[in-house]
Amino acid sequence: MATKKPKATVSVLPSGMRYLALGDSYTIGEGVEAAGRWPLQLATALREEGIALRDPRIIATTGWTTDELASAIDLAEPLGHWDLVTLLIGVNNQYRGRSVVDYRREFTELLDRAIGFANARKDRVMVLSIPDWGVTPFAVHEASNRGNIAAEIDAFNAAAREVCEHRGVAFVDITPTSRDRGGDPDQVAEDELHPSAAMYTRWTELALPVARRLLGA
Repeated sequence: MATKKPKATVSVLPSGMRYLALGDSYTIGEGVEAAGRWPLQLATALREEGIALRDPRIIATTGWTTDELASAIDLAEPLGHWDLVTLLIGVNNQYRGRSVVDYRREFTELLDRAIGFANARKDRVMVLSIPDWGVTPFAVHEASNRGNIAAEIDAFNAAAREVCEHRGVAFVDITPTSRDRGGDPDQVAEDELHPSAAMYTRWTELALPVARRLLGA
């Protein structure tokens, strides 16, 4: 008796727009499950609104500074073009005592690369501000320079905002939200430093209307 030939397997790429998320521990979601990361929450929220956006490709690692993220991007290229690119970077520059001048220069280079990944569409790039880790229980107990953290983060964020405004890129200020309840037990991960999924949800709520506008452009 003749046997039936097996059907050929066809590989189908996932449908929907492509999303690239660049950053550090705040983007990779140190201490939370993958679904709790704010880029994943953002993609899910947009899909629930009918916007076909795939889960993000994340290039981020805990501890990265601007130059370390740039080096990781070098190793990951060619990355091609993406429909949405987000960038959140700089807290480790502040933590390591690096200058705002160097941060501005390296952040500008990263932002220009992000715009390139968005096929030169600056209206498809979104930057999130650096949250204030100085309010966390970890900082309260461990940081000797806690009084300077807020002022330094404000200076880094001012530099990033200015670069974004000059480039015409959306800037989402999540820093006040991080300060509002950043020390509450339910808003931090088990390490008492990084945000919990609940805090990332609050960031997502701020980023969502901006991302919605960008993807509708």
